[in-house]
Amino acid sequence: MESAASMNLKVTSSPVRESVVALDLEGEVDVYTAPLLRQEIVDQVEKGTTYLLVHLEKVEYLDSTGLGILIGGVKRLKEQGGGLKLVGPSPRISRIFDITGLNRIFDVYATQADALATISA
Repeated sequence: MESAASMNLKVTSSPVRESVVALDLEGEVDVYTAPLLRQEIVDQVEKGTTYLLVHLEKVEYLDSTGLGILIGGVKRLKEQGGGLKLVGPSPRISRIFDITGLNRIFDVYATQADALATISA
């Protein structure tokens, strides 16, 4: 089960600046791979990360499970006084947020620089 998850979704984290981490997602975020993303978000919060910049440029598929994990991430980071920002979703992925109305919950930015500009140092 775990190998299938890591095969379809790659999650890479890289520090951007103090308490801000970029999560680069590549592949599919679905019922099988979402636990990997959930664990990464939990680990980051436990390490003291307050802002996550979730890069969606390379995400080909995102289902309701993945959306649920991202919503959970928003709540978790808000409790820490921070937030979760989505970066660079493709038109297809953006459409999911538009259709579901979740674009009102998520802050979506074209580039990491745009997202960073909204975070006071």
